[in-house]
Amino acid sequence: MLEIRHLSKTYKGASKKAIDDINITIEDGDIYGFIGPNGAGKSTTIKCIVGINDYKDGEILFNHKNILDNNLEFKKQIAYIPDNPDLYEQLSGIEYLDFVANIYQVGDAKNELIHKYATLFGIEQDLANPIRSYSHGMKQKLALISALIHSPKLIILDEPFVGLDPKASHDLKNLMLTLCQEEGVSIFFSSHVLEVVEKFCNKVAIIKDGKIIASGLTEEVKGDESLEDKFLELFIDEDKKDE
Repeated sequence: MLEIRHLSKTYKGASKKAIDDINITIEDGDIYGFIGPNGAGKSTTIKCIVGINDYKDGEILFNHKNILDNNLEFKKQIAYIPDNPDLYEQLSGIEYLDFVANIYQVGDAKNELIHKYATLFGIEQDLANPIRSYSHGMKQKLALISALIHSPKLIILDEPFVGLDPKASHDLKNLMLTLCQEEGVSIFFSSHVLEVVEKFCNKVAIIKDGKIIASGLTEEVKGDESLEDKFLELFIDEDKKDE
């Protein structure tokens, strides 16, 4: 379980908070969608969770422990993939995956897991090639494999379907469902593709100007409307409040 409690973040020199009093709870087995327009605070929130951004206001807990007090233990149990992952492009695909697996001390299962996920995403034959020769989609697949091989309990993804071909997107969705339903893995991801969030996520939070304006079970948040219609309706209502 990941709990975000009253989290706020202001960047140095900024006149307003990038995120303001964020509260989100992600239970074991949840697929939690995080949606909002560009600049709303999605990436800032995610970067606070994974330790890229520091913060002074609020707290983040994983399995009831403050991540700032258990930073290394927390990072052993999570995986994070940004929307444009930076990879060591001078390495081959297999060298990179070996490197990541060794950092996480995957052990004897390493080769089996690399083979499993490389086959799933269709890049097993490309692992001997240097990463600099990969297309954007292949780099995204390699990043996904590197995130999965240590069997994380929480997976955090920023626009995970960008750059993936339709089959890879389909395979990733099925894999995510399997991990959540059969192994209790939690997934928290941001996306602009509201149709995917609506069909795929059991919970959702909508953020605008750094504040959560709706959150909870997807079916309850959207009601009888599509998530897209509800999203637009909420934004119109919020804009009227600001007038």
